[in-house]
Amino acid sequence: MTEAPHLSVLLDEVARVLKPGPGEIIVDGTFGAGGYARAFLDSGAQVVAFDRDPTARRFAAPLEATGRFRLIEARFSEMGDHFAPGSVDGIALDIGVSSMQLDEADRGFSFMRDGPLDMRMSDTGPTAADLVNTLEKDELARIIWLYGEERESRRIASFLIRRRATQPFERTLDLAEVVEKALGGRRGAKTHPATKVFQALRIAVNEELAELEAALVVAEKILKTGGRLAVVTFHSLEDRIVKAFFTARSGNLPGGSRHAPPVAGGPAPTFALPFKGAMESGDAELAANPRARSAKLRAGVRTDAPAWRDAA
Repeated sequence: MTEAPHLSVLLDEVARVLKPGPGEIIVDGTFGAGGYARAFLDSGAQVVAFDRDPTARRFAAPLEATGRFRLIEARFSEMGDHFAPGSVDGIALDIGVSSMQLDEADRGFSFMRDGPLDMRMSDTGPTAADLVNTLEKDELARIIWLYGEERESRRIASFLIRRRATQPFERTLDLAEVVEKALGGRRGAKTHPATKVFQALRIAVNEELAELEAALVVAEKILKTGGRLAVVTFHSLEDRIVKAFFTARSGNLPGGSRHAPPVAGGPAPTFALPFKGAMESGDAELAANPRARSAKLRAGVRTDAPAWRDAA
């Protein structure tokens, strides 16, 4: 059976930002099904991709046949282990869970299909079930509030704690049903009541925000002068991190911040911004791929300034 094609979000816009070409080294930090990587290869570039999900390997063989592609099974925050400082022409990061992971019930990312409560992008470490069944109430509520931005986090945590005392959580639909009960049903909501809880657990399981922060710092180090960084995010937590990074690193914080205090002789800007704000998907892409509706692209072009010291 042929797999349905995966639609890479904002693909044309990412390609325009990175401007890949023959002889250039482009890093696809979030390989997935290889949509970005294929476009970069079509330009004649050398492409090195990263993905911690071992199932992504099945998409690599056709690209490896070009002789200009390599897939490394690792977190994208580990890019610096494979590239010297100032050696990369472009980096693309498509943050968050992939469409394939959402669509595969046995990965446990979605409550749209019943499956084991896993949510790991790799095949190591604690699962979502481990967190739900072992964390103290305050910590569980903190994760749901911080990563899911769920106002009723404490109420949900209380329901989960009471239920697990008699039967541990093992399946996605079971968790979704308990969260729905905690919130009193859907009440005409456009999204399922468990959406934010599933997002929070997924982010916690995979340490997604810490990974993103680390990857941005590594990208600053390994990009050469004039190198381009393009980052696509899908929710506000990710976008805030990327926006704050580019704002600070481009010197656009007149009042300073904890990342860039306004002191004389402070670090020089390491990125110039090729456009203001964030790019979003157009009507044609939204019609073809509803998952693109929340996507935002931010980008930067590396200056010749040294990487900031806090990027150690």
